[in-house]
Amino acid sequence: MISNSTKPLTFTFVGAGPETFLELTNATEQPLKSVEILTIFLKDEETPGGGPSQAHIRFEPVKAIQPKGKAAVSHRTWINGKPAIAANDQLQRLQLIQGTVNPYVLDISWLDTEGKTRYQRIPVGH
Repeated sequence: MISNSTKPLTFTFVGAGPETFLELTNATEQPLKSVEILTIFLKDEETPGGGPSQAHIRFEPVKAIQPKGKAAVSHRTWINGKPAIAANDQLQRLQLIQGTVNPYVLDISWLDTEGKTRYQRIPVGH
């Protein structure tokens, strides 16, 4: 894998509550293909000091994001190995809060126009 020092992808959260989704923007002049975000395992909020992760968020892959284009990335929260209902969605834990530590990372990979795998890490969460 090859890392870019430039940041070809930006993100924003759109919506509120269980209706929130992640929107990626391709800031480059090149299409990005096979865009994937690794699963994020969330810290356990119930166990003092943190325990084994009981919840994680999986993101669906995106076939392509055109130059200067946007893609809404769907996700699913899983709790204890089962898909969570909408009321238990955990995506809001990835939203940024000014002045707090960002304990999670969006690890994103894609194929560039030459077919080389590229990646970017974006700190998120609170």
